[in-house]
Amino acid sequence: MIYSVHGKLIAKEPAMAVVECGGVGYACRTTLHTLGQVGNLGETVLLYTVMSVREDAVELFGFSTQQELQCFQLLTSVSGVGPKAALSILSDLTPDQFLLTVASGDSKALTRAKGIGAKSAQRIVMELKDKIAGDATGLLSGTAGAGEIAAATQSGGNVGEAIEALVTLGYTQSEVAPIVAKLDPSLSSSDLIRLALQEFGKQRNF
Repeated sequence: MIYSVHGKLIAKEPAMAVVECGGVGYACRTTLHTLGQVGNLGETVLLYTVMSVREDAVELFGFSTQQELQCFQLLTSVSGVGPKAALSILSDLTPDQFLLTVASGDSKALTRAKGIGAKSAQRIVMELKDKIAGDATGLLSGTAGAGEIAAATQSGGNVGEAIEALVTLGYTQSEVAPIVAKLDPSLSSSDLIRLALQEFGKQRNF
């Protein structure tokens, strides 16, 4: 198994980075996020890799961080989700965004990725939500605010009511949860909603 490739970046294409190691160019299929972070042509780069071996093809997938690689492996563990779909989702969402989207059950956000339909998005959430929300993967440990966000998405009472009301207003659960999680949970649901809306207003005016 090829754990990583470390060498000169000799080509960048819309969904591929080619890294030369020991005179051999390794073509790594990858995400838009990795392509944006990997560096410029001629620079020395490191990509963490996983190899896919099928009857009709052998492909190498490379990522700028281990977290993105692990998210890719999580996605491809879901029935019916192949490498192409996983790359599409991770091109649309950063690893942190993907983890928090699934943990909060926000399948709608996944459908924004090219080629991901509602049924596939729901299957991803159904198969991965408990694993990610419970941090069974260990991936959330490096995610900013993960503990608070997980608590907010799972809690009831005023916090739960506020999140539900904000989702009804058109926000996605993964957008709402991080903001509400930072507020004082002892506040009334109406105060939580008001303060969250103020924060959304500040973000839009930034």
